[in-house]
Order: sequence, then structure tokens, then C-alpha cells
Amino acid sequence: MPGVDTCNVHRLNILQLAPGGHLGRFLIFTKDAFKALNSVFGTPSTVSAEKKGYHLNRSVMTVADLSRIINSDQVQAKLKDIKHVKRTHDKTKKNPLTNKAAMLKLNPFAKKKTELVQAAEAKRHANRAAALKAKRSKDGKKGKAARSAGYAALQKGLTDAYKAAEDLIEAETKAGNYQPGETDEEGDE
Repeated sequence: MPGVDTCNVHRLNILQLAPGGHLGRFLIFTKDAFKALNSVFGTPSTVSAEKKGYHLNRSVMTVADLSRIINSDQVQAKLKDIKHVKRTHDKTKKNPLTNKAAMLKLNPFAKKKTELVQAAEAKRHANRAAALKAKRSKDGKKGKAARSAGYAALQKGLTDAYKAAEDLIEAETKAGNYQPGETDEEGDE
């Protein structure tokens, strides 16, 4: 007969009784097979005669409808209320280097430090403005002219000294007394 499978009671297999893990197969046992089930698997109170040390588990629940049990008034009365989690901190971590409020939480001196830096910057700016004003005044222009004249005199003196040294070397070269690399001093050893 198609769709009908037979199986020996001593070789029952879960894959044959519930293929794919789906319960609900229609099973028909013969009278002798049903009597043999107790000797093969035992009972909750007696051990199996054919399988060493095997006995059926005692059924713990008399009603298998878990959702009905959990949602019953007796169980719900004993349960604690649902805890609502309160967020203890922000979702995102604030960067104290870019967020002033976060920096003030971590470092209360940050506000005073910012004020001190701004005051120092303002003082530096005022000093710079005063220095520029002094440079642009008549006295500043006279001082710059004096410095420029001193610098020009130094440059002229250096140029004249180099020119005199070059002329001396040229004159000695023409006379044949100058050898490149010779010096009158003996400092290099």
C-alpha cells in the first residue's frame, strides 16, 4: 500500500516516526508490539529489560500548554513587574576636545584656562600693536634710519675688506709670490 511504512518495535527510529522533526504521524501498533514496548523501553517506575539502564522519563508536566500556564492569573500574580531600563548615559560619547560641556565635566579648570589664554592673547595683541605704533612713529623711523645706516656701513666695510684682500692676492699672483692654499698662519694642524 503506498504511503504506509512498517517497522519492528525493537528497532523504532525517530526519523521514521517523525521525519523532519514534525510530529503527527498516524501510528498503528499490533497487540504483541504494544506489549513489547514495556520490555523495550520500560515504564516510568521500572527499568527496560532490553536496553541496559534505560527507563522512561517521568512526565513533569500534566498540561503541556505552556502559553496557557504562563499567561494564567496564578503565575502572573507571582511574577515581578516589568523593569523599564533607564538610560544612565548618552548614546554617543562626547569628545571633550571638541565639546566644551564634556570638557568642563572632566576638567573644571578648563574654563579658567580658556579665560587665561584669551587674556594672554589680548595682551600679546596689544603689545604687538604698541610695538608697531612705536616703529611707525618719528622716533621709530629715526631709529630705523640709524640701524639701516649702521648696517650699510658694516656691509661697505666688509665689501672693502674683501676687495682689499682680493687685490692683495692678485698683486702677489702677478709678482709670482702667491701659491693657492698657502697661509702665513700655522693654525691648521
